[in-house]
Amino acid sequence: MIRRWREIERWIENATVEERLSGYPLLPLNKLLTPRHETVQAEGTFGDWQPITIKFSGEVLPRERTEPFKGAMFAAYPGDLAFSKIDARNGAVGLIPDSITKAVVTSEYPVFTPNAEKLRPAYLNYLLRAEHFKTGLQRKASGTSGRKRVTPDGFLNLEVPVPSLDEQDALIASYAEALHRAEKLAQEAETIERAGWQAFQKALGVAPPPPMPDRPVFVARFKDVERWSHDGVLRSVTIGEALDPSVPLIDLGRVLLEVKHGCSKGPSKKPTSLRVLKISAVTKGRLEIDEQKFITDEPALRTQFDLKGGDILMCRTNGTLAYVGMSALVESDIGDMIFPDKVIRVRPDRSQIDSHFLWRLLQLPATRNQIENAARTAVGNFAIGGKDIKRLKVPLPSVGEQIELVGVLNEAMENAKAKRTKAAALRQSAWAAFESALFTAEEAIP
Repeated sequence: MIRRWREIERWIENATVEERLSGYPLLPLNKLLTPRHETVQAEGTFGDWQPITIKFSGEVLPRERTEPFKGAMFAAYPGDLAFSKIDARNGAVGLIPDSITKAVVTSEYPVFTPNAEKLRPAYLNYLLRAEHFKTGLQRKASGTSGRKRVTPDGFLNLEVPVPSLDEQDALIASYAEALHRAEKLAQEAETIERAGWQAFQKALGVAPPPPMPDRPVFVARFKDVERWSHDGVLRSVTIGEALDPSVPLIDLGRVLLEVKHGCSKGPSKKPTSLRVLKISAVTKGRLEIDEQKFITDEPALRTQFDLKGGDILMCRTNGTLAYVGMSALVESDIGDMIFPDKVIRVRPDRSQIDSHFLWRLLQLPATRNQIENAARTAVGNFAIGGKDIKRLKVPLPSVGEQIELVGVLNEAMENAKAKRTKAAALRQSAWAAFESALFTAEEAIP
């Protein structure tokens, strides 16, 4: 590629075209930032000073620490820029938020005050997230492998595009407007999805369980209590309020062909011709087929723990109660995969209950309330069994009505998903437009 010297503001060996050119003047950060070296004295505790941590995303958060750091400590205030010497190349550079009025850091976190006459805080915040800026940080890192650091001098030598304040305001406003439209789409998606679920529940005569009262004293009959715990008792006495007695309810076991626990055999260390799901494949409420391991391929395992289209997989045990009983639908036969012992396979009688309907039914708050009420604790985990699933009280319209109801719900879910997809695309394109406005490569001169 041939370029004219007058079209190039700077030259970096092995840099891409995008990294060589900028539509705005380039200035080193030492012209835009002033180092802050204000020391902090603390004895025994931090007092009103707040230690911080900087995520790879650039988010600056309070750090859970009560004892002062060993060695020198330094102050940082809202709007100041700070970075981690060892993690800056991974993105650990950000601005102190207004919520942290007095931050304290060690010498591993250099602090700088931005020049308000040249930089808008919002512009600087976005600039720090740009891929070009991250690439520059990675080049400035030096040291042994795994312990590379970005020095304050190296950081300050980085050159960045600096539009005028009016131009920065325009860039920020354009990006913010796109984010606002994306957020509006996300809110519309939430409204559509919530209305779909409400209509589904109303048609079944199933209301969300009422909020559990947070009272230290309550009365319950022992005959009504299957297990003793604050939440357990409250759930048992409030569950009836969530079900409309005018709608016929059945024990779920009546319409199930089989409820089976998964394979207890351990996974294989080497790839095989048979895969086994991880428990994480079902805890999100949908089947994550990529969450898998390999297992020794045996005909008996394929026969006992096969996955057929229409099967429902439920999380049997987990340290988080909200994940216990979470369900995922197997859309079609999966011939080379089985399910593990921490998952239960529910195979419905599809002449009586539609698989998609059952999957949605298991996600209703009223059903979740029953599942969590039935969960038992052992060694820090919650667990349910096949009998608990069979005893679930559920409404059962005709199969035709089931298909119609779940079809309406699925349509709402798809509409909501389309809006969320559009919102995500809008955010992505807005960010791409912001970056390209700062780092634009012109076409090569033939």
